Amino acid sequence: MARLSDVARPAGLGKDATGTGGKGLGKSFAKRHRKILRDNIQGITKGSIRYMFRRLARRGGVKRISATIYEEVRAALKTRLTMVTHEGYLYTESGHRKTITVPDVVFVLNRHGNPIYVS
Repeated sequence: MARLSDVARPAGLGKDATGTGGKGLGKSFAKRHRKILRDNIQGITKGSIRYMFRRLARRGGVKRISATIYEEVRAALKTRLTMVTHEGYLYTESGHRKTITVPDVVFVLNRHGNPIYVS
């Protein structure tokens, strides 16, 4: 009876009898399960925007909300976060630190006329 090690293996397969799955992909990463890269702002879901924005809109007397408002809210949020993180980074850099702290963000918001009070 032939041992398993004596049986001829197909070309390109090693001891574990699994192929490489193509060039540079390695053995453990299946092609159909690749992560699709998207803009991170898409992580702000329509449901979360609806919850926050509807309350504000009702308070302002708005009866109906258009479906296109969600992308507009995402764009405005991204612009605002980019501004806060960029200027917060400048405070961090001038303080010779590598981490943006709460006071950095508070200073940025105070500069732009949106003071928040942290206890």
